[in-house]
Amino acid sequence: MACRAERLFSSMPYSLNKFYRRLTTLKPSSIVLAAAALAIAIFLFGGGLYNLVSRPLPSYYSPSIGFMFVNPYLSDQFVWDSLIATTLFALGVIGALLMYQSTKYASNPRQAYMMLIVGVTLLTISYVSVEAILRLLKGA
Repeated sequence: MACRAERLFSSMPYSLNKFYRRLTTLKPSSIVLAAAALAIAIFLFGGGLYNLVSRPLPSYYSPSIGFMFVNPYLSDQFVWDSLIATTLFALGVIGALLMYQSTKYASNPRQAYMMLIVGVTLLTISYVSVEAILRLLKGA
């Protein structure tokens, strides 16, 4: 199989062959791979795949209630549900990363403490908001 692929790509023009060589020998850094993995996880946890597959409504308007951005049922969601969840999950991840980064500033305790406080605050806001949405608005 590899031999056949080599023959196929060796008959390509030079610019495409050069691009193929660069692409197959690419070694991304661990930071890029971790950022991509986090982005994919946040997208999936936020309900991005559900939005792509089922194409839900962005929001709902009822004359008696007004605009509803969060669907009251656990089995359904609006696009705004996903955007809110994705934003809150991203805030939580940023908070966790700030808490991790604060451990690297042991020589500067004031900066480490400030980063730790900001990280804990973001993580707490994210967690409390997600729980409030689940308990109060969704009735779970």
